[in-house]
Amino acid sequence: MRYGHDSPARRGLPSLGRRRRTPGRDPVSPEPSPQESRAGLLYGVAAYGIWGLFPLYWPLLEPTGAVEILAHRMVWSLVTVAAVLALTRRWGWIRPLLRQPKRLAMAAVGAAVISVNWWVYIWAVNSGHVVETSLGYFINPLATIGLGVLVLRERLRPAQWAAVGVGVAAVIVLAVGYGKPPWVALTIAATFSTYSLVKKKVGLGGLESMAVETAVQFLPALVVLIVLGAQGKSTFASEGGGHTLLLLGTGVITAIPLVSFGAAAVRLPLSVLGMLQYLAPVFQFALGLLVFHEAMPAERWAGFALVWLALAVLTWDGLRTARQSRMELKAAQERVVTTGNTENTIATETSQDTETTAQRG
Repeated sequence: MRYGHDSPARRGLPSLGRRRRTPGRDPVSPEPSPQESRAGLLYGVAAYGIWGLFPLYWPLLEPTGAVEILAHRMVWSLVTVAAVLALTRRWGWIRPLLRQPKRLAMAAVGAAVISVNWWVYIWAVNSGHVVETSLGYFINPLATIGLGVLVLRERLRPAQWAAVGVGVAAVIVLAVGYGKPPWVALTIAATFSTYSLVKKKVGLGGLESMAVETAVQFLPALVVLIVLGAQGKSTFASEGGGHTLLLLGTGVITAIPLVSFGAAAVRLPLSVLGMLQYLAPVFQFALGLLVFHEAMPAERWAGFALVWLALAVLTWDGLRTARQSRMELKAAQERVVTTGNTENTIATETSQDTETTAQRG
């Protein structure tokens, strides 16, 4: 759910100002209409489904190496996002951002971190580690909690501590199963959770954030492509027109799920989005097993089972906490209404008493 930097909704409070009417939504009720909810669910499934099916795309780009694929993805993502922003005329955020060097610096850090994430993911998929990439995104919520404790000094609820503990045990079991720590999964989880933290501090929407990040990535990526071309190692024009179109398509497949996610985020509650986020690693895991036929010995099954147990505990705790928050908010709103009615009653009775006294006089 994307709100303003310090809106009431971000703080979990009801909005007291005027609410702009959204098509299909009751202007009085903050809850989305059934039509909006269905549309939001479709957008969310589309976004996470596309992300989950990415392992089918990167092998199509072989024999292009991971570095060249990454460079093309950066360049063509900027072109695609710039086109979307131009069509929607969403340029107003650029000038205020340019006046805030600290936010720009944080956005640059985010660009660097997501670059590492993208490269590791592409390399891992094309090197036969699809299942391990799914593990990275499965444990990402646990890594995000760990960052919250270490960086933001957040206090965890008992269920969250239990989930983190089970997650650590899972990594140990998987390290035994792999014969080494699952570096691909750990790197993906660490970079994406760090990126999420940085992105939260920057405070830009999805498309705007991607535009800034790919703008930072653009020149280094262009230099890489020029150097590869000068060395005769570029595959952009040497593998046929279809291959060239697939490289150009890296920008489109990066932007489409992001746009879909943005549409879902304004129509669905965070609890539903939180459940949908597991679609992507589920798809990746299934592809690794059923399409790429990667090995899954008993130790890895045990490790994944522990990860899924940790996520089940985390999801249960999140849903329970969200339900309690909604009940507390509803109770607070009812108290406000009751207090207002009481004050109105007292004011009315006082006015009537005053009129009676005046008439007697």
